[in-house]
Amino acid sequence: MNNSSHSKRGSFGSTFGMIAAAAGSAIGLGNVWKFPYEAGENGGSAFLLIYFAILFVIGIPLMISEFVVGRSSHSNPVDALKKASKNKYGGIIGILGVIAAFLILAFYSTVAGWTMHYTYLASTNAFSTMSATDLRVAFDTFTQSGTMPVVWQTMFMILTIVIVLLGIEKGIERYTKFLMPLLFVLLIVLCVRSITLENASKGLAFLFIPNFNAINSDVLLNALGQVFFSLSLGMGTMITYASYFSDKENLSKTAIYVSLLDTIIAVLAGIAIFPAVFALGFSPAEGPGLVFIVLPQVFNSLPAGQIFALIFFLLLTIAAITSSISLLEVVVAYVVEEHNISRTKASIIGGTLSLMLGIFATLSFAKIEGLFNGNAGFFNLLENLSTNILLPVGGLLIVLIVGWVMDKKIIKHQLGVKNLQNQMLYKGFRIVIRYIAPLAIILVFLNAIGII
Repeated sequence: MNNSSHSKRGSFGSTFGMIAAAAGSAIGLGNVWKFPYEAGENGGSAFLLIYFAILFVIGIPLMISEFVVGRSSHSNPVDALKKASKNKYGGIIGILGVIAAFLILAFYSTVAGWTMHYTYLASTNAFSTMSATDLRVAFDTFTQSGTMPVVWQTMFMILTIVIVLLGIEKGIERYTKFLMPLLFVLLIVLCVRSITLENASKGLAFLFIPNFNAINSDVLLNALGQVFFSLSLGMGTMITYASYFSDKENLSKTAIYVSLLDTIIAVLAGIAIFPAVFALGFSPAEGPGLVFIVLPQVFNSLPAGQIFALIFFLLLTIAAITSSISLLEVVVAYVVEEHNISRTKASIIGGTLSLMLGIFATLSFAKIEGLFNGNAGFFNLLENLSTNILLPVGGLLIVLIVGWVMDKKIIKHQLGVKNLQNQMLYKGFRIVIRYIAPLAIILVFLNAIGII
Protein backbone atom coordinates (compact mmCIF):
# COMPACT_ATOMS: atom_id res chain seq x y z
CA MET A 1 0.00 0.00 0.00
CA ASN A 2 1.15 3.51 -0.72
CA ASN A 3 1.68 5.11 2.69
CA SER A 4 1.48 8.58 1.20
CA SER A 5 -2.17 7.97 0.55
CA HIS A 6 -2.78 8.07 4.27
CA SER A 7 -1.44 11.57 4.59
CA LYS A 8 -3.82 12.66 1.83
CA ARG A 9 -6.88 10.96 3.26
CA GLY A 10 -9.98 13.01 3.78
CA SER A 11 -11.66 13.46 7.12
CA PHE A 12 -14.94 14.66 8.53
CA GLY A 13 -14.96 18.36 9.28
CA SER A 14 -17.43 18.26 12.17
CA THR A 15 -18.89 15.91 14.76
CA PHE A 16 -22.38 16.45 13.37
CA GLY A 17 -21.21 15.64 9.84
CA MET A 18 -19.46 12.51 11.08
CA ILE A 19 -22.54 11.25 12.96
CA ALA A 20 -24.84 12.17 10.06
CA ALA A 21 -22.67 10.24 7.61
CA ALA A 22 -22.40 7.15 9.81
CA ALA A 23 -26.13 7.28 10.56
CA GLY A 24 -26.80 7.76 6.86
CA SER A 25 -24.90 4.57 6.18
CA ALA A 26 -26.98 2.62 8.68
CA ILE A 27 -30.27 4.28 7.74
CA GLY A 28 -31.60 3.14 4.39
CA LEU A 29 -34.34 1.15 2.74
CA GLY A 30 -33.94 -1.39 5.54
CA ASN A 31 -35.36 1.14 8.02
CA VAL A 32 -38.15 2.74 6.04
CA TRP A 33 -39.03 -0.24 3.83
CA LYS A 34 -37.90 -3.43 5.58
CA PHE A 35 -38.30 -2.62 9.28
CA PRO A 36 -42.07 -1.92 9.08
CA TYR A 37 -42.87 -5.09 7.17
CA GLU A 38 -40.58 -7.17 9.42
CA ALA A 39 -42.40 -5.74 12.43
CA GLY A 40 -45.74 -6.39 10.75
CA GLU A 41 -44.89 -10.03 10.10
CA ASN A 42 -43.39 -10.62 13.57
CA GLY A 43 -46.01 -9.36 16.00
CA GLY A 44 -45.40 -5.61 15.96
CA SER A 45 -44.73 -4.73 19.61
CA ALA A 46 -43.11 -8.12 20.30
CA PHE A 47 -40.62 -7.52 17.50
CA LEU A 48 -39.94 -3.96 18.64
CA LEU A 49 -39.34 -5.03 22.26
CA ILE A 50 -36.80 -7.69 21.29
CA TYR A 51 -35.21 -5.36 18.75
CA PHE A 52 -34.47 -2.77 21.44
CA ALA A 53 -32.99 -5.37 23.78
CA ILE A 54 -30.69 -6.77 21.09
CA LEU A 55 -29.70 -3.30 19.90
CA PHE A 56 -28.18 -2.41 23.28
CA VAL A 57 -26.72 -5.81 24.12
CA ILE A 58 -25.35 -6.77 20.68
CA GLY A 59 -25.67 -4.03 18.06
CA ILE A 60 -23.92 -1.16 19.79
CA PRO A 61 -20.91 -3.26 21.00
CA LEU A 62 -20.52 -4.56 17.44
CA MET A 63 -20.48 -1.04 16.05
CA ILE A 64 -17.96 0.08 18.68
CA SER A 65 -15.72 -2.82 17.61
CA GLU A 66 -15.74 -1.69 13.99
CA PHE A 67 -15.11 1.92 15.03
CA VAL A 68 -12.08 0.81 17.08
CA VAL A 69 -10.63 -1.14 14.15
CA GLY A 70 -11.22 1.73 11.71
CA ARG A 71 -9.91 4.68 13.71
CA SER A 72 -6.92 2.87 15.17
CA SER A 73 -5.65 2.19 11.65
CA HIS A 74 -6.90 5.27 9.74
CA SER A 75 -7.11 3.06 6.67
CA ASN A 76 -9.46 0.97 4.57
CA PRO A 77 -11.00 -2.28 5.94
CA VAL A 78 -8.39 -4.53 4.35
CA ASP A 79 -5.37 -2.76 5.83
CA ALA A 80 -7.23 -2.03 9.08
CA LEU A 81 -7.96 -5.71 9.72
CA LYS A 82 -4.40 -6.66 8.82
CA LYS A 83 -3.23 -4.36 11.61
CA ALA A 84 -5.90 -5.43 14.09
CA SER A 85 -5.25 -9.14 13.57
CA LYS A 86 -1.44 -8.66 13.51
CA ASN A 87 -1.46 -10.94 10.48
CA LYS A 88 -1.44 -10.22 6.74
CA TYR A 89 -4.18 -12.80 6.30
CA GLY A 90 -6.51 -10.59 8.33
CA GLY A 91 -6.84 -8.54 5.18
CA ILE A 92 -8.85 -11.36 3.65
CA ILE A 93 -11.64 -10.54 6.10
CA GLY A 94 -11.54 -6.95 4.89
CA ILE A 95 -11.72 -8.11 1.28
CA LEU A 96 -14.84 -10.11 2.15
CA GLY A 97 -16.37 -6.88 3.42
CA VAL A 98 -15.42 -4.96 0.25
CA ILE A 99 -16.95 -7.72 -1.90
CA ALA A 100 -20.10 -7.71 0.25
CA ALA A 101 -20.46 -3.92 -0.08
CA PHE A 102 -19.97 -4.18 -3.86
CA LEU A 103 -22.61 -6.90 -4.22
CA ILE A 104 -25.08 -5.18 -1.91
CA LEU A 105 -24.75 -1.93 -3.87
CA ALA A 106 -25.51 -3.88 -7.07
CA PHE A 107 -28.91 -5.19 -5.98
CA TYR A 108 -29.61 -2.24 -3.66
CA SER A 109 -29.53 0.06 -6.68
CA THR A 110 -32.33 -2.02 -8.22
CA VAL A 111 -34.75 -1.22 -5.38
CA ALA A 112 -33.45 2.35 -5.18
CA GLY A 113 -34.35 2.77 -8.84
CA TRP A 114 -37.89 1.65 -8.01
CA THR A 115 -38.12 4.33 -5.32
CA MET A 116 -37.05 7.03 -7.79
CA HIS A 117 -39.69 5.81 -10.26
CA TYR A 118 -42.39 5.89 -7.59
CA THR A 119 -41.29 9.38 -6.57
CA TYR A 120 -41.88 10.43 -10.17
CA LEU A 121 -45.28 8.68 -10.26
CA ALA A 122 -46.29 10.43 -7.03
CA SER A 123 -45.27 13.81 -8.47
CA THR A 124 -47.62 13.25 -11.44
CA ASN A 125 -50.50 12.04 -9.22
CA ALA A 126 -50.48 8.71 -11.07
CA PHE A 127 -51.80 6.77 -8.07
CA SER A 128 -55.06 8.69 -7.77
CA THR A 129 -56.97 6.62 -10.37
CA MET A 130 -55.54 3.22 -9.37
CA SER A 131 -57.28 0.57 -7.27
CA ALA A 132 -55.32 -1.88 -5.11
CA THR A 133 -55.42 -4.39 -7.99
CA ASP A 134 -54.26 -1.74 -10.46
CA LEU A 135 -51.32 -0.87 -8.19
CA ARG A 136 -50.23 -4.49 -7.96
CA VAL A 137 -50.43 -4.90 -11.74
CA ALA A 138 -48.59 -1.60 -12.26
CA PHE A 139 -45.78 -2.65 -9.92
CA ASP A 140 -45.36 -6.05 -11.60
CA THR A 141 -45.53 -4.51 -15.08
CA PHE A 142 -42.88 -1.93 -14.22
CA THR A 143 -40.41 -4.32 -12.54
CA GLN A 144 -40.80 -6.85 -15.36
CA SER A 145 -40.46 -4.31 -18.19
CA GLY A 146 -36.66 -4.28 -18.13
CA THR A 147 -35.90 -0.94 -19.79
CA MET A 148 -37.32 1.71 -17.43
CA PRO A 149 -36.13 0.06 -14.20
CA VAL A 150 -32.60 0.07 -15.67
CA VAL A 151 -32.92 3.74 -16.63
CA TRP A 152 -33.93 4.72 -13.08
CA GLN A 153 -31.25 2.47 -11.60
CA THR A 154 -28.60 4.13 -13.79
CA MET A 155 -29.72 7.61 -12.74
CA PHE A 156 -29.49 6.57 -9.10
CA MET A 157 -25.97 5.19 -9.50
CA ILE A 158 -24.75 8.30 -11.34
CA LEU A 159 -25.94 10.40 -8.40
CA THR A 160 -24.18 8.06 -5.96
CA ILE A 161 -20.92 8.18 -7.93
CA VAL A 162 -20.93 11.99 -8.12
CA ILE A 163 -21.37 12.38 -4.36
CA VAL A 164 -18.62 9.87 -3.53
CA LEU A 165 -16.05 11.19 -6.01
CA LEU A 166 -16.41 14.64 -4.40
CA GLY A 167 -14.76 13.12 -1.33
CA ILE A 168 -15.44 13.02 2.40
CA GLU A 169 -15.99 16.65 3.42
CA LYS A 170 -17.22 18.08 0.09
CA GLY A 171 -19.25 15.04 -0.85
CA ILE A 172 -20.36 12.56 1.79
CA GLU A 173 -20.39 14.93 4.77
CA ARG A 174 -21.97 17.87 2.91
CA TYR A 175 -24.85 15.85 1.50
CA THR A 176 -25.60 13.69 4.54
CA LYS A 177 -25.65 16.79 6.79
CA PHE A 178 -28.50 18.00 4.57
CA LEU A 179 -30.21 14.72 3.71
CA MET A 180 -30.40 13.13 7.17
CA PRO A 181 -32.25 16.02 8.89
CA LEU A 182 -34.54 16.28 5.84
CA LEU A 183 -35.36 12.58 6.08
CA PHE A 184 -36.19 13.04 9.77
CA VAL A 185 -38.46 16.04 9.08
CA LEU A 186 -40.31 14.24 6.28
CA LEU A 187 -40.97 11.26 8.54
CA ILE A 188 -42.30 13.48 11.31
CA VAL A 189 -44.75 15.06 8.82
CA LEU A 190 -46.00 11.62 7.77
CA CYS A 191 -46.30 10.48 11.39
CA VAL A 192 -48.44 13.49 12.34
CA ARG A 193 -50.75 12.85 9.40
CA SER A 194 -50.97 9.12 10.09
CA ILE A 195 -51.82 9.31 13.79
CA THR A 196 -54.63 11.81 13.15
CA LEU A 197 -56.57 9.28 11.04
CA GLU A 198 -59.69 7.64 12.43
CA ASN A 199 -58.89 4.29 14.12
CA ALA A 200 -55.17 5.13 14.00
CA SER A 201 -54.93 4.03 17.64
CA LYS A 202 -55.13 0.38 16.54
CA GLY A 203 -51.90 0.79 14.60
CA LEU A 204 -50.16 2.47 17.53
CA ALA A 205 -51.35 -0.30 19.85
CA PHE A 206 -50.04 -2.94 17.45
CA LEU A 207 -46.63 -1.29 17.47
CA PHE A 208 -46.24 -0.23 21.11
CA ILE A 209 -48.46 -2.23 23.51
CA PRO A 210 -46.40 -5.31 24.47
CA ASN A 211 -47.79 -8.62 23.27
CA PHE A 212 -45.58 -11.14 25.03
CA ASN A 213 -47.54 -14.06 23.58
CA ALA A 214 -46.18 -13.18 20.14
CA ILE A 215 -42.55 -13.66 21.21
CA ASN A 216 -41.02 -16.86 19.85
CA SER A 217 -37.74 -18.08 18.40
CA ASP A 218 -38.56 -16.66 14.95
CA VAL A 219 -39.18 -13.19 16.37
CA LEU A 220 -35.91 -13.36 18.32
CA LEU A 221 -33.87 -14.37 15.30
CA ASN A 222 -35.59 -11.95 12.91
CA ALA A 223 -35.05 -9.04 15.31
CA LEU A 224 -31.41 -10.04 15.76
CA GLY A 225 -30.92 -10.16 12.01
CA GLN A 226 -32.62 -6.79 11.50
CA VAL A 227 -30.33 -5.13 14.08
CA PHE A 228 -27.25 -6.65 12.49
CA PHE A 229 -28.04 -5.75 8.91
CA SER A 230 -29.73 -2.40 9.62
CA LEU A 231 -26.61 -1.05 11.34
CA SER A 232 -24.40 -1.87 8.31
CA LEU A 233 -22.19 -4.20 10.31
CA GLY A 234 -19.90 -6.83 8.82
CA MET A 235 -19.28 -5.17 5.44
CA GLY A 236 -16.50 -2.74 6.40
CA THR A 237 -18.69 0.36 6.13
CA MET A 238 -18.29 1.44 9.75
CA ILE A 239 -14.58 0.56 9.67
CA THR A 240 -14.18 2.81 6.62
CA TYR A 241 -16.13 5.73 8.10
CA ALA A 242 -14.34 5.41 11.46
CA SER A 243 -11.01 5.66 9.64
CA TYR A 244 -11.99 9.27 8.84
CA PHE A 245 -12.91 10.08 12.49
CA SER A 246 -10.66 12.46 14.40
CA ASP A 247 -8.91 11.17 17.51
CA LYS A 248 -10.94 13.49 19.76
CA GLU A 249 -14.29 11.82 18.98
CA ASN A 250 -15.77 9.49 21.61
CA LEU A 251 -16.35 6.19 19.80
CA SER A 252 -18.78 4.77 22.34
CA LYS A 253 -21.00 7.86 22.28
CA THR A 254 -20.87 7.99 18.48
CA ALA A 255 -21.95 4.34 18.24
CA ILE A 256 -24.84 5.03 20.61
CA TYR A 257 -25.93 8.13 18.68
CA VAL A 258 -25.78 6.35 15.32
CA SER A 259 -27.61 3.27 16.62
CA LEU A 260 -30.34 5.34 18.26
CA LEU A 261 -30.81 7.52 15.18
CA ASP A 262 -31.08 4.38 13.06
CA THR A 263 -33.70 2.95 15.42
CA ILE A 264 -35.63 6.22 15.74
CA ILE A 265 -35.98 6.44 11.96
CA ALA A 266 -37.20 2.83 11.81
CA VAL A 267 -39.75 3.40 14.60
CA LEU A 268 -40.95 6.64 12.99
CA ALA A 269 -41.45 4.70 9.75
CA GLY A 270 -43.60 2.26 11.72
CA ILE A 271 -45.62 5.13 13.22
CA ALA A 272 -46.09 6.61 9.75
CA ILE A 273 -47.26 3.31 8.27
CA PHE A 274 -49.17 1.17 10.80
CA PRO A 275 -51.85 3.67 11.94
CA ALA A 276 -52.69 4.35 8.27
CA VAL A 277 -52.69 0.64 7.43
CA PHE A 278 -55.08 -0.18 10.31
CA ALA A 279 -57.25 2.88 9.73
CA LEU A 280 -57.88 1.82 6.14
CA GLY A 281 -58.35 -1.89 6.80
CA PHE A 282 -55.14 -3.34 5.42
CA SER A 283 -53.12 -6.16 6.97
CA PRO A 284 -49.87 -5.23 8.75
CA ALA A 285 -48.33 -8.45 7.43
CA GLU A 286 -48.41 -7.47 3.77
CA GLY A 287 -44.65 -8.03 3.46
CA PRO A 288 -42.33 -6.19 1.04
CA GLY A 289 -45.27 -5.04 -1.07
CA LEU A 290 -46.42 -2.85 1.83
CA VAL A 291 -44.60 0.15 0.39
CA PHE A 292 -45.02 -0.16 -3.37
CA ILE A 293 -48.46 -1.75 -3.59
CA VAL A 294 -50.40 -1.03 -0.40
CA LEU A 295 -49.17 2.42 0.62
CA PRO A 296 -50.11 4.20 -2.62
CA GLN A 297 -53.68 2.99 -2.00
CA VAL A 298 -53.41 4.32 1.55
CA PHE A 299 -52.32 7.70 0.20
CA ASN A 300 -55.25 7.67 -2.23
CA SER A 301 -57.56 7.56 0.79
CA LEU A 302 -55.98 10.58 2.46
CA PRO A 303 -56.75 14.26 1.95
CA ALA A 304 -53.87 15.75 -0.06
CA GLY A 305 -52.72 12.18 -0.68
CA GLN A 306 -50.52 13.14 -3.65
CA ILE A 307 -48.44 15.40 -1.44
CA PHE A 308 -47.91 12.72 1.20
CA ALA A 309 -47.14 10.09 -1.42
CA LEU A 310 -44.51 12.35 -2.92
CA ILE A 311 -43.01 13.05 0.50
CA PHE A 312 -42.87 9.36 1.37
CA PHE A 313 -41.19 8.14 -1.82
CA LEU A 314 -38.81 11.09 -1.79
CA LEU A 315 -37.93 10.00 1.73
CA LEU A 316 -37.26 6.45 0.52
CA THR A 317 -34.98 7.76 -2.20
CA ILE A 318 -33.05 9.88 0.30
CA ALA A 319 -32.63 6.88 2.61
CA ALA A 320 -31.35 4.83 -0.33
CA ILE A 321 -28.81 7.49 -1.35
CA THR A 322 -27.31 7.89 2.14
CA SER A 323 -26.70 4.14 2.27
CA SER A 324 -25.48 3.71 -1.31
CA ILE A 325 -22.75 6.34 -0.91
CA SER A 326 -21.43 4.49 2.14
CA LEU A 327 -21.40 1.18 0.23
CA LEU A 328 -19.48 2.69 -2.66
CA GLU A 329 -17.09 4.45 -0.26
CA VAL A 330 -15.99 1.06 1.10
CA VAL A 331 -14.95 0.00 -2.40
CA VAL A 332 -13.39 3.37 -3.26
CA ALA A 333 -11.31 3.61 -0.07
CA TYR A 334 -9.90 0.13 -0.70
CA VAL A 335 -9.02 0.80 -4.36
CA VAL A 336 -7.51 4.24 -3.67
CA GLU A 337 -5.27 3.13 -0.82
CA GLU A 338 -4.36 -0.41 -1.83
CA HIS A 339 -3.90 0.19 -5.57
CA ASN A 340 -2.93 3.89 -5.66
CA ILE A 341 -5.75 4.95 -8.00
CA SER A 342 -7.28 8.43 -7.81
CA ARG A 343 -10.61 8.88 -5.99
CA THR A 344 -12.28 10.06 -9.20
CA LYS A 345 -11.24 6.99 -11.19
CA ALA A 346 -12.02 4.64 -8.30
CA SER A 347 -15.50 6.13 -7.84
CA ILE A 348 -16.34 5.93 -11.54
CA ILE A 349 -14.89 2.45 -12.09
CA GLY A 350 -16.28 0.97 -8.86
CA GLY A 351 -19.71 2.52 -9.35
CA THR A 352 -19.90 1.54 -13.02
CA LEU A 353 -18.92 -2.09 -12.38
CA SER A 354 -21.47 -2.34 -9.57
CA LEU A 355 -24.10 -0.83 -11.86
CA MET A 356 -23.29 -3.33 -14.61
CA LEU A 357 -23.78 -6.20 -12.17
CA GLY A 358 -26.88 -4.51 -10.77
CA ILE A 359 -28.45 -4.24 -14.23
CA PHE A 360 -28.49 -8.03 -14.43
CA ALA A 361 -30.21 -8.08 -11.03
CA THR A 362 -32.83 -5.64 -12.33
CA LEU A 363 -33.34 -7.52 -15.57
CA SER A 364 -33.81 -10.80 -13.68
CA PHE A 365 -37.34 -9.60 -12.85
CA ALA A 366 -38.14 -9.58 -16.57
CA LYS A 367 -38.69 -12.49 -18.92
CA ILE A 368 -35.82 -12.41 -21.41
CA GLU A 369 -35.52 -15.49 -23.58
CA GLY A 370 -32.33 -17.40 -23.00
CA LEU A 371 -31.30 -15.20 -20.05
CA PHE A 372 -33.98 -14.63 -17.38
CA ASN A 373 -37.40 -16.16 -16.73
CA GLY A 374 -38.80 -13.35 -14.58
CA ASN A 375 -38.34 -15.00 -11.17
CA ALA A 376 -35.67 -12.49 -9.96
CA GLY A 377 -33.24 -15.37 -9.52
CA PHE A 378 -30.07 -13.31 -10.02
CA PHE A 379 -31.34 -10.54 -7.73
CA ASN A 380 -32.06 -13.12 -5.02
CA LEU A 381 -28.65 -14.73 -5.56
CA LEU A 382 -26.83 -11.44 -4.95
CA GLU A 383 -28.99 -10.66 -1.93
CA ASN A 384 -28.56 -14.08 -0.32
CA LEU A 385 -24.83 -14.31 -1.01
CA SER A 386 -24.07 -10.89 0.45
CA THR A 387 -26.54 -10.47 3.31
CA ASN A 388 -27.02 -14.10 4.39
CA ILE A 389 -23.44 -15.32 4.00
CA LEU A 390 -20.78 -12.62 3.61
CA LEU A 391 -22.13 -10.21 6.25
CA PRO A 392 -22.60 -12.76 9.06
CA VAL A 393 -19.20 -14.34 8.34
CA GLY A 394 -17.49 -10.94 8.13
CA GLY A 395 -19.18 -9.65 11.29
CA LEU A 396 -18.30 -12.80 13.21
CA LEU A 397 -14.63 -12.64 12.20
CA ILE A 398 -14.37 -8.93 13.02
CA VAL A 399 -15.81 -9.34 16.51
CA LEU A 400 -13.55 -12.35 17.16
CA ILE A 401 -10.49 -10.32 16.14
CA VAL A 402 -11.42 -7.44 18.46
CA GLY A 403 -12.37 -9.78 21.30
CA TRP A 404 -9.53 -12.28 21.13
CA VAL A 405 -6.65 -11.01 18.96
CA MET A 406 -6.39 -7.22 18.85
CA ASP A 407 -4.01 -5.53 21.28
CA LYS A 408 -5.92 -4.58 24.46
CA LYS A 409 -3.87 -1.41 24.86
CA ILE A 410 -5.03 -0.16 21.45
CA ILE A 411 -8.66 -0.93 22.28
CA LYS A 412 -8.45 0.83 25.66
CA HIS A 413 -6.76 3.85 24.09
CA GLN A 414 -9.44 4.13 21.39
CA LEU A 415 -12.21 3.84 23.98
CA GLY A 416 -10.56 6.30 26.38
CA VAL A 417 -10.44 3.81 29.27
CA LYS A 418 -8.89 5.77 32.15
CA ASN A 419 -11.00 5.78 35.32
CA LEU A 420 -12.67 2.99 37.31
CA GLN A 421 -16.09 3.55 35.73
CA ASN A 422 -14.65 3.22 32.24
CA GLN A 423 -12.80 0.09 33.34
CA MET A 424 -16.09 -1.53 34.38
CA LEU A 425 -17.75 -0.60 31.09
CA TYR A 426 -14.75 -1.95 29.22
CA LYS A 427 -14.99 -5.29 31.01
CA GLY A 428 -18.66 -5.54 30.08
CA PHE A 429 -17.81 -4.69 26.49
CA ARG A 430 -15.17 -7.44 26.42
CA ILE A 431 -17.64 -10.06 27.66
CA VAL A 432 -20.14 -9.14 24.97
CA ILE A 433 -17.72 -9.15 22.04
CA ARG A 434 -15.90 -12.30 23.16
CA TYR A 435 -18.88 -14.50 23.98
CA ILE A 436 -22.37 -13.06 23.51
CA ALA A 437 -21.97 -11.35 20.12
CA PRO A 438 -20.23 -14.28 18.36
CA LEU A 439 -22.93 -16.69 19.54
CA ALA A 440 -25.69 -14.32 18.42
CA ILE A 441 -24.16 -13.84 14.96
CA ILE A 442 -23.78 -17.60 14.53
CA LEU A 443 -27.48 -18.02 15.34
CA VAL A 444 -28.39 -15.38 12.73
CA PHE A 445 -26.21 -17.10 10.15
CA LEU A 446 -27.65 -20.54 10.85
CA ASN A 447 -31.15 -19.10 10.64
CA ALA A 448 -30.37 -17.33 7.36
CA ILE A 449 -29.13 -20.50 5.66
CA GLY A 450 -32.05 -22.53 6.97
CA ILE A 451 -30.32 -24.82 9.46
CA ILE A 452 -32.39 -23.51 12.40
